[in-house]
Amino acid sequence: MLTRKQQELLLFIHERMKESGVPPSFDEMKDALDLASKSGIHRLITALEERGFIRRLPNRARALEVIKLPDSYVANLQPRRGFSPSVIEGSLGKPQAAPAPAAATPSPKPVADNDSSSTSVPLMGRIAAGVPISAIQNNTHDIAVPADMLGNGEHYALEVRGDSMIEAGILDGDTVIIKNGNTANPGDIIVALVDEEEATLKRFRRRGASIALEAANPAYETRIFPPDRVKIQGKLVGLIRKYH
Repeated sequence: MLTRKQQELLLFIHERMKESGVPPSFDEMKDALDLASKSGIHRLITALEERGFIRRLPNRARALEVIKLPDSYVANLQPRRGFSPSVIEGSLGKPQAAPAPAAATPSPKPVADNDSSSTSVPLMGRIAAGVPISAIQNNTHDIAVPADMLGNGEHYALEVRGDSMIEAGILDGDTVIIKNGNTANPGDIIVALVDEEEATLKRFRRRGASIALEAANPAYETRIFPPDRVKIQGKLVGLIRKYH
């Protein structure tokens, strides 16, 4: 998955090359995405290259090649800045219990087959358990969640993409149930909004005055941020797994 800014930049480059055959300059990209400096563009270009969406051609200034576009967006591409298609796909299947997490903190509560009552929870988009993706989208539809999974307060659901939380029993394709809130205790699995544009599912830790977003997969590094760059959007209270 791509962040909102990565998507915007990819489509901007794609449309500019369709029009003129020449990639936009870094200044043009910066202005198009309303970024304060070109360093942000460098980071976005690197991320797109690492994910296989573009390729930098050697020994040629401004030489970029768009290799692919996200499959789910191709049918809806529009040649305008700020394009933000829905990323919700499919429907929930039969829920089963999730694997027990390796960590000592309480595991996500899976849906049981014998739930006799349910309540509607808004499905808000996708959340990254891996590289952060775009911030939480608007509600697209509601899903039924067993009432005993929810306590007091407001809740919402997110589809998980990525594998950085597998040792906490959270797999790619799971739907996590989040209790809305802006506080958490160390060890809680939270939805963290980074720099007002990227949302990710990670375990919350403190490192002195900084916030650590910790993966549950040794392949991923813990990311450290000053507190003003991270906003807590809620805590994990359960998950739903679908089987095809």
